[in-house]
Amino acid sequence: MNLVDKDLQSVQEVRLLLAKAKEAQKKLAVLTQSQINDITKAVCEATYKERVRLAKLAHEETGFGKWEDKVLKNAFASKQVYAHMKDMKTVGVINDDRVNKVMEVAVPVGVIAGLVPSTNPTSTVIFKSLIALKAANSIVFSPHPTAIKCIGEIVKVIRKALKEIGAPEDAVSYMTMPTMEGTAELMKSKNTDLILATGGSAMVKAAYSSGTPALGVGPGNGPAYIERSADVKLAVKRIIDSKTFDNGTICASEQSIIAETVNKDAILKELEAQGAYILNPEEATRLGTFILRANGTMNPAIVGKSAQVIAKLVGLEIPSDRILLVAPETGVGPKYPYSHEKLAPILAFYTVANWEEACDLSIRILENEGAGHTLIIHTENNDIVRKFGLRKPVSRLLVNTPGALGGIGATTNITPSLTLGCGAVGGSATSDNVGPQNLFNLRRVAYGVRELEDLRKTENADSVPVGATLGVESQEVVIRAIVEQIMAKLK
Repeated sequence: MNLVDKDLQSVQEVRLLLAKAKEAQKKLAVLTQSQINDITKAVCEATYKERVRLAKLAHEETGFGKWEDKVLKNAFASKQVYAHMKDMKTVGVINDDRVNKVMEVAVPVGVIAGLVPSTNPTSTVIFKSLIALKAANSIVFSPHPTAIKCIGEIVKVIRKALKEIGAPEDAVSYMTMPTMEGTAELMKSKNTDLILATGGSAMVKAAYSSGTPALGVGPGNGPAYIERSADVKLAVKRIIDSKTFDNGTICASEQSIIAETVNKDAILKELEAQGAYILNPEEATRLGTFILRANGTMNPAIVGKSAQVIAKLVGLEIPSDRILLVAPETGVGPKYPYSHEKLAPILAFYTVANWEEACDLSIRILENEGAGHTLIIHTENNDIVRKFGLRKPVSRLLVNTPGALGGIGATTNITPSLTLGCGAVGGSATSDNVGPQNLFNLRRVAYGVRELEDLRKTENADSVPVGATLGVESQEVVIRAIVEQIMAKLK
């Protein structure tokens, strides 16, 4: 009898992939900046060319989102990410400060473990491959099992591009037999130098607990506050554009609307005019019981599905032209499912009296879930923007833009990225929109500019008490030290 243990096979595959990735990375490490740039350009062009086919594959396999929007995601991950980083110095000497006599050298981290979610499979692989290669690293992907075919296809496209330009193919690879044991081996192996984790909270926590340095991101739960000075029609348009983009699968998308008493009716009217369905209390309760599972986690049945599909799942009848479900809400916490992250076209709707209450409510929502991630505000009052910017526990405060597209840097000028750090408050090692700059270390070459005697003279000069009387010799030492400090500053 031929017994095959899939877990053992997965672990063995990981070990082989990492060994090959390590050898490939050694070849990348000796290339010039120009050669690395040529490699990333080739990968960008190859993946951009396949953006439509790959988007359709991802949609067919996972059932999440809209393939048309996944085309835009793939284009963003290839073209826009490349355009942002193409002139970035990431190899060799990246800064030479001859005045202060400090030179900075970029050093690749080595082999990266890339964890890929099923919500954005092909775009995440394109993005992580590009930023890893740009910093002269190799990367091994652990695909979500429900997206393994489309991830395999995009890796083939990338490997072909690498081969054609003369770069090592094994710089990018993926697990064909992903299991929990295999992924654990990928994260904990001595041949893995860094984990780049995008996915659910449990997976990100596992990455940080692996003992290997990790860059992971937590859940989003961004409130969208429509302040009284905002253009209501435009604000609602942006929110609907964002929340229905790929059926809400981007973690920076809005999860709730915070209105003020003075503009509540206008916002609700505009939501209905632009395609939202406002749930009545009975409908909201019925859908609310379906949003979260018994353990408090998001029900995967709603993820990336349209408003029409979700309504049918819970037995609701809504007009055929409705594209967004909106539920009035007052509470925040475990007992209030609408106050949590919903990777689907579903929004909570809160009402407050003024911006101070909106400020406090948004903090409560984020502390419940999504701390460190994203908050959106629609306003023409820059003073309020500043006050929100100083207080909110987020890494991205987006102003007058769709949350999903603004958070990733598509409609804003922050770093284009599909890995959004949440900072320490969100349990993440970085608050950045992760890019190549996060995937290399800096070696600093520093020349001596002072001698021990100089330090002693300075200390002696600084430690003389006010009003103290010095002898002639001591006065000369102090004066000489002061003159030397002044001359050094003048230089």
